[in-house]
Amino acid sequence: GVDGIPIDDINIIVQLKRGWQFAINEKKPLDLNFEKRLNAIVARDTAAFPGYLRNGSGGVATYRGEFEPPMIEENKEQEYLKQLLVSDRTATDKALTLMYHNMRQQMFYDGNKRTATIAANKIMIDNGAGLINVPLDKWPTWQQKLADYYFSNDMTDLKDWTYQNGIFGMEPNLQARAEHKSQELSESDEKETIAEFKKMLKSAKKSKQNKKQRGLDRDDGLEL
Repeated sequence: GVDGIPIDDINIIVQLKRGWQFAINEKKPLDLNFEKRLNAIVARDTAAFPGYLRNGSGGVATYRGEFEPPMIEENKEQEYLKQLLVSDRTATDKALTLMYHNMRQQMFYDGNKRTATIAANKIMIDNGAGLINVPLDKWPTWQQKLADYYFSNDMTDLKDWTYQNGIFGMEPNLQARAEHKSQELSESDEKETIAEFKKMLKSAKKSKQNKKQRGLDRDDGLEL
């Protein structure tokens, strides 16, 4: 690894960067095919079938117990996304709704949060609405609210909380990048991405260690 980071984690960072580049540079409107292509990038090294919709069952361990996500029906997901994007909601509400819907659905075999977050931020970036990014120090509260939403299927409280804690204005260089569709992240952007992701990995690993101590060996909402 580099600077004490295991090679597997470095691969995740690299693919995450490529996922962001793909989302920023892709000129076609967001659709389910875009989400599949995005997942194929970010989950290339972690999923059994990157880029393919999940066709099996599997539980998600949370502080409330194990959540069983619904089975995925491609035509329903296509229609859901289509109706959401043509609705009269604000860009931010569309982005948050899509992100949390996709996280609860667990649409792919792995990389669901990475895929959902970047896809939602494509809506934000394309509309100059800022970025969705929950700060690491607020993750414990976020994880609890996310689990509550999984079981209730009501994202109202979760979205309200995210509006207050996880929406940030777009930096000028990122605004220009979104408008002009530049081909690569700058060196400084890359360093910032890696530094932030190292923090995310450290936090996720610590939480997963705590999860194992509680006897939970599957995703409790901390999967990146």
